[in-house]
Amino acid sequence: MTELVVLLDPDGAAIGTAAKSEVHHGQTPLHLAFSCYLVDDDGQLLMTRRAAHKRTFPGVWTNSFCGHPAPGEALESAVRRRGRQELGLDVGDVRLVLPGFRYRAEQDGVVEHEMCPVFVATASGDPAPDPTEVDEVRSVPWSTLSAGAREGSWPGLSPWCVEQVAQLAVHGDPALWPTGDPAALPPAARMG
Repeated sequence: MTELVVLLDPDGAAIGTAAKSEVHHGQTPLHLAFSCYLVDDDGQLLMTRRAAHKRTFPGVWTNSFCGHPAPGEALESAVRRRGRQELGLDVGDVRLVLPGFRYRAEQDGVVEHEMCPVFVATASGDPAPDPTEVDEVRSVPWSTLSAGAREGSWPGLSPWCVEQVAQLAVHGDPALWPTGDPAALPPAARMG
């Protein structure tokens, strides 16, 4: 089955769909995505290194997982689905933290261009990552990630992770991250 992404206008309204396999290139259109940070039972963040053969940003370290909601799929459902697919984890306590996050980044001629609400959630147990998506997982304290993103001491962090951490750092520990206002989501993300 073809995985579709939701294409967006500059204000975040849905204007159509495209096959995920065809949307990422040098002129990637704006589309809907999400990022999620998982906090484990010990209060540490689960970070992942993207598989080296991925088309977009291969081999970079990033948040726990990212994904694209299917047309009409609620963001929270997409987060739970993607956590199972990518990391083999049941995701709980899904909470919106950066509803209006968006970015554009390029690596090796391939562009990511997304309105990408950010979530924090919990997961228990050991991850069983899908090797087509993830090469490595690491649990780290928030202070390690925050310092690494701010000081550049963690080489190879994804540009979206660096931007997200900068916005979240003012709130401190993930347990203190305020819940975002769902009304600030892109209009396309308020559907489903």
